[in-house]
Amino acid sequence: MKASTNISITDWQEFTESHPGGSVFQSPVMYQQFAASEKHEPLVLGISGDDGALCGVLLGVFIHERGGLAKLLSSRFVVYGGPLLSGDEDQKRACLDLLLGELVGRTGRKALFIQFRNFFGWEGYLDVFERHGFTYLERLNYVVNIPVRGTGNGGWGTSNQQAVAGNDLNEVKQALLANMSASRRRQVRKGLASGAEIIAPENIRQLREFYDILYRLYRYKVRKPLPGWSFFENFYNLTSSRLPHPIPHTPIGIIRLVKYDDRIIGGILAPVTPGKCIYEWYVCGLDREYREQHPSVLATWAALEYAIANNIGSFDFMGVGRPGIPYGVRDFKTRFGGSEVNHGRLTRINNRFLYNIAELGYNVLAVMKKI
Repeated sequence: MKASTNISITDWQEFTESHPGGSVFQSPVMYQQFAASEKHEPLVLGISGDDGALCGVLLGVFIHERGGLAKLLSSRFVVYGGPLLSGDEDQKRACLDLLLGELVGRTGRKALFIQFRNFFGWEGYLDVFERHGFTYLERLNYVVNIPVRGTGNGGWGTSNQQAVAGNDLNEVKQALLANMSASRRRQVRKGLASGAEIIAPENIRQLREFYDILYRLYRYKVRKPLPGWSFFENFYNLTSSRLPHPIPHTPIGIIRLVKYDDRIIGGILAPVTPGKCIYEWYVCGLDREYREQHPSVLATWAALEYAIANNIGSFDFMGVGRPGIPYGVRDFKTRFGGSEVNHGRLTRINNRFLYNIAELGYNVLAVMKKI
C-alpha cells in the first residue's frame, strides 16, 4: 500500500460517492470549501493498493483562531465522517493503520489535537486507533429519518428508509410533521402563518445578516469559536455555479434564510450528500425578538423541506452533547422526532502540555465571555 496527498479528483469523487459511508464532508468540494476559508487548511490523504486503486481516503482540516500565540494554542485537526475504507477486513485494517500513521506524522507539530467526529461506528477497529494514541469518548447525535418517495433516490446511492406510496410531497411532509412533538408542529405552522418566509439568499447582504446573527449567538451565548466571514461567503458561492466546482454540478449544500418584514431573522447552513443526508452545520434565529415567527424552528424546517423535495432519506443534527450531561440544545432538537445515535468521537492529543494551557485559557475566556 502507498499513501499520498496527491490523488486524482475524479477517483476521489467516485470513491466517496460509491462508499456506503461516503459524505460531502469527505469529498473534493469540501476540500475546496476549506481551502478558500480563512484560518482553515485542508489535508487529504489517499491510500492505494497494489493495483493502484484507492482503498482509503481521509479528508480533514487544520483550524485555528487569530494569530501568533493564539494560533499555536488553538490549532486542531478535525475529520468529519471519515476516513473511508474499502476491501476485506485485513485490507481495511492495514489501510487504516497506514492512514493514521501518516496523519499523526503530518499533524503532530501543527495541531494540538486530532479529532474524528464520527458519522458511523468504528466497532472492531478501535484497537487500531488506540495503537496510534487515540481515545474514544461517547458523543450523542440525533438523526431524523425522512420517508422517501418511490424506491430510489439517485445521486449518491439510495436511502434505506421506508418508501412512501406515491409521489405526493405533501403526504411526505405530513408524515414528517406527525413524528414531531405537538409543540414543534404548532411552531412550524404558526411561524409560517405569521408571514415569515423561507428563502434562498437573494444577495450577499442577506447572507451577511444571517452571519451577524450567528456571530452574536456564538460570541455571547454559545461562547465557542465560529468560522470567519470567508467561510460562509465561500459556502454561498459553492451552493451554485457562481464559481467553478471540482466536479461540475455538485453543489456543496444549501443555505436557507428566514425572512420577516423585509429582515433576515434566522437561517441555516446545511451541507448535502445527494440522495443520502442533509446536515445542520450552522443554524440560528432571533427567537426572543420574534416569538411568533419561531425563526430557529423554521430554519431547521427549511432543511427538512429541502430533504423532502429532493428525496433525501435523513437529516443529521451533527451532535447533541455528551451522555448524562444536560444540554439545552438537545431538548430543542429532540422535538423534531429524530432517533438517538452514539458514534462517539476519537481524539488524539499531540501536545499534552500546550493542550492543558490552551484548555485553561479557553475556560477563562469563556467565563469572561471573550470568545
